[in-house]
Amino acid sequence: MAKKTVSDISVKGKRVLVRVDLNVPLENGEVVDDTRIRAVLPTIRYLLDREAAVILISHLGRPKGLVQEDLRLDPVGRRLSELLGQEVVKVDDCVGPEVGRATKSLQPGQVLLLENLRFHPEEEENDQGFASQLASLADVYVNDAFGTAHRAHASTTGVTEYLPSVAGLLMERELQMLGDALANPTRPLVAVLGGAKVSDKIGVIRNLLSKVDLLLVGGGMANTFLKAQGHQVGESLVEDDSLALAKDILAQAGAKLVLPVDVVVADAFADDANSQTVGVEQVPPGWRILDIGPRTVGLFEDRLRSAGTVVWNGPMGVFEFPRFAAGTIALASSLASAPATTIVGGGDSIAALQQAGLAEKMTHVSTGGGASLEFLEGKVLPGVEALEDRTEDASGG
Repeated sequence: MAKKTVSDISVKGKRVLVRVDLNVPLENGEVVDDTRIRAVLPTIRYLLDREAAVILISHLGRPKGLVQEDLRLDPVGRRLSELLGQEVVKVDDCVGPEVGRATKSLQPGQVLLLENLRFHPEEEENDQGFASQLASLADVYVNDAFGTAHRAHASTTGVTEYLPSVAGLLMERELQMLGDALANPTRPLVAVLGGAKVSDKIGVIRNLLSKVDLLLVGGGMANTFLKAQGHQVGESLVEDDSLALAKDILAQAGAKLVLPVDVVVADAFADDANSQTVGVEQVPPGWRILDIGPRTVGLFEDRLRSAGTVVWNGPMGVFEFPRFAAGTIALASSLASAPATTIVGGGDSIAALQQAGLAEKMTHVSTGGGASLEFLEGKVLPGVEALEDRTEDASGG
């Protein structure tokens, strides 16, 4: 059943606790990529326009329950103020007397940012006492953090025990785009999977095989499939303990699963290594596969040309090394010009898109790495499950 969203409820004059994902990269105390901040602006503006008082909560990094000065949210608050065009008040904790006073004095149209949730171990433990303290700050809870929806934490599931709980606009779009891609896609539906390990995406592959028309596989995970087919892959990254599984998947998938036909190999794992392009049956001993080759790019582009919907998760090679980024960039360029609905998830895929300046060309770029993978795997996301179901008579205000 569809979940209630902010547009289904009245928020006028209410204090609204909004779980956002402001886990952004910082350098020298400044935000260096504000993509996730921009992603939640529509929900914040929606609430402000309807005279709500907005209380934002987020994590940043992995402080493991301890206060770390370099993981405070002050730089995020400054950037958010600039993007919103109004002051965002920041407090130095997320629970306690100071926070209570700040939230009580918050007026409709104002924004308050609380400190990093993960400075408290109770957050990741989903401690009910901690969740209750967070919930006591507001009248309504909105989850707009799809990137953490696969975690059952105090701020994603715990608070829903105490407050009316709905999805934000970003969460709604994520669920709609990913949900439609799996349940009601414009066909052919083509999935492109890359990244390092087959084992990380076994569940995703199994779930997608029953839904997609084609599955294109590149990146390090393709090596395990190639070896399972009997190819010699030199010193390439391979999961030998997943070879039997890879053989099973190949047998099950048949022609639906498309692997590289040529690859770029190097004599060392380094950007300045000697390299050459060879067929997958010609990988020299001692060399390693670091990218897909031009014939594979052409093959993949041909299969993508007629696609109605494309879901992409994971790079085609070691794109962090410019010399081995060609396959990933070529794929991104193909998707950018494709008439298909294009949905991209996973941090590395998105980084590659941004590196190529093509993120804006995609239909939807997911803000959730692990969450989008688990969704594609068919798993229930705790942070979504905890939200209220929409009923036929739901109406907003």
